Amino acid sequence: MLVSPTRTTQNKILTLMGLRERVAEARRRGLGIVHCHGCFDIVHPGHVRHLEFAAKRGDILLVTISGDGMIDKGTGRPLIPEDLRAENLAALNCVDWVYVDPHPTAVEIIEEVKPSVYLKGREYESNRDPRFLAEREAVERHGGRVVFSSGDVVFSSTELIAAMSEDHSPYSRRLRQLEQSCDVRPSTLERIVSGFAGKRVIVIGEPILDTYVQCERPEVASEGPIMTLRPANRESHDGGAAVVCRHIAALGGEAELITAIPSNDPTARMMIERLQLQGITTTWVESDQPIIEKERYLVGHQKVMKVDLGRPMAIDECGRERFIEMAVNAVDADDGPDAVIFCDFGQGLLTPATLNRLITRLRPKVPVMSGDVSGGRTNLLKLREMDLVCPTEMELRTAMHDFSEGLNAVVWRWMEETSIHASIVTMGLDGIIVFSKLSRAAEKAGWPARLRSEHIPALGSAGIDPLGCGDALLATATLGLTSCADLVQAGLLGSLAATVESRHLGNTSVGAASLRAEWQRLASRHLTVASAV
Repeated sequence: MLVSPTRTTQNKILTLMGLRERVAEARRRGLGIVHCHGCFDIVHPGHVRHLEFAAKRGDILLVTISGDGMIDKGTGRPLIPEDLRAENLAALNCVDWVYVDPHPTAVEIIEEVKPSVYLKGREYESNRDPRFLAEREAVERHGGRVVFSSGDVVFSSTELIAAMSEDHSPYSRRLRQLEQSCDVRPSTLERIVSGFAGKRVIVIGEPILDTYVQCERPEVASEGPIMTLRPANRESHDGGAAVVCRHIAALGGEAELITAIPSNDPTARMMIERLQLQGITTTWVESDQPIIEKERYLVGHQKVMKVDLGRPMAIDECGRERFIEMAVNAVDADDGPDAVIFCDFGQGLLTPATLNRLITRLRPKVPVMSGDVSGGRTNLLKLREMDLVCPTEMELRTAMHDFSEGLNAVVWRWMEETSIHASIVTMGLDGIIVFSKLSRAAEKAGWPARLRSEHIPALGSAGIDPLGCGDALLATATLGLTSCADLVQAGLLGSLAATVESRHLGNTSVGAASLRAEWQRLASRHLTVASAV
């Protein structure tokens, strides 16, 4: 096999340049490449047998999958987005390389790879489809052979997905209700997401570096009953306010981060460079502390320990004045923002007094203002006059010191106390509830008539990592409000983004393409829609 020294799922998934380099190396070593191509929407036993059969036909097994835009199998297909389909295949031991092919057939990649064996299912043996015939001609023209697998286990992804669509659970009924009452059809969501392009969003808050330390299986130390961890690999991700900016940019918006960082810190400089590569502007005042790093130690996907490195920043009064003026000047620019997002991670930048001054000066000038807090050093009650705040239920109950009263009553008291217009309260596997105030005329009837609430169930099974899901929800829902979405539509899009985020270890930017693929999957399985996006 010809793979990286550390044979992980991620380094099996190749770019075109990476694939060319691996192919060139294989040719130098005289190794034979076996090539399989398909959609692989659901990897079922037939696929596994097919790929294991293919791996025995040569030295290296390359599997290419059709990109999302090249699959024409009906509404909501593919069910699984291309990045996750690639990960599924890369997780198989028999697969060496995976490549997402952006072309309608495998002809172009066959011309690049010139495989010694091109393997298809037994059903293609008498197939006269011109697309397959073109692939076969390309393989044989370069001296390769087309081989058909045994086909001893036959499944159809299309038929499996169709069977799963017949879902009459309360979950599906609730989504169908939302479709009818709140217009969350794919065509509506497409219009909203298309409107993200060019929206200018200023993010004010603290960047964080989230580091994942993969460890070998823990042992018990000889000197006592304590756990011994042996780090094997480290991987760092931009977090905090920085990843909120990255979500906005990936979704098509224009993000600007206003923060405090030490210019002489190599970690800070590298983060700024990464943000700049994504088109994100960063403006800052000097901080006396390095960027906070949070190390999470994992065994497999299970987190076993977290270590916070660094201390909260201390900024003098002159620095705080400059920080506030930076934000005011950014809002007063000719191309003023469509939204401002406050991200308080309790690291000392957004003190209650600083945040109050910022809100007082920015609120009259900003169409959409949203925010969130995270961590024990923060205070949810200092976010006032916001158009949207996105706490967890526990964060809200802790802030209000109320763990027994009904959630609607707690939310009403909180929104009244802080003059917040709307909120999205997340409840983990129970989904989210969006709350908005009704007209003032309804107040005489008591809080149930004053507050509109809509429950949106969790849109996917439990992911592998909740880190960053709240950031993805906040960024996406805020962009939704700038693009004429109502609160339920914005909440649904935010929940979809959180679902995508949860499938990855560590923070990853959720882009518009991933968002579209996720709601197509949702529409295919649960919503009674008649047309594809």
